[in-house]
Amino acid sequence: MPESLNGPLLLYQQIAQTIEDDILRGVYQEEEQVPSTNELARAYHINPATAAKGLNLLTAEGILCKRRGLGMFVSPGAAEAVRQKRRAAFYDGYVRPLVKEGASLGLTGEELLAMVKQASQEGG
Repeated sequence: MPESLNGPLLLYQQIAQTIEDDILRGVYQEEEQVPSTNELARAYHINPATAAKGLNLLTAEGILCKRRGLGMFVSPGAAEAVRQKRRAAFYDGYVRPLVKEGASLGLTGEELLAMVKQASQEGG
């Protein structure tokens, strides 16, 4: 876990994103327990209710599942669910605006693809 939370997202969203990142990196595997609300609260010096809200967000999305009396665990297929969620956000947040701006500049789809390929070859 990172030592602190900072960024434009609300704290509970940062908790959820951190857990998602750890799932994608393989820190937490399917069926493996994630830190408890109290562990997250202590690690990040936040209110346990805030940590719980982040975990509950992931539960509502099916990324985590509650096991009564045991805690929160990574759901089967969670890594793929996170990837799909982030791909959709990437499409809406980056690809669609890129295409819209390209169209406003008079770029064809082929020209835009060539630019993306060039940027990819340059390493981002």
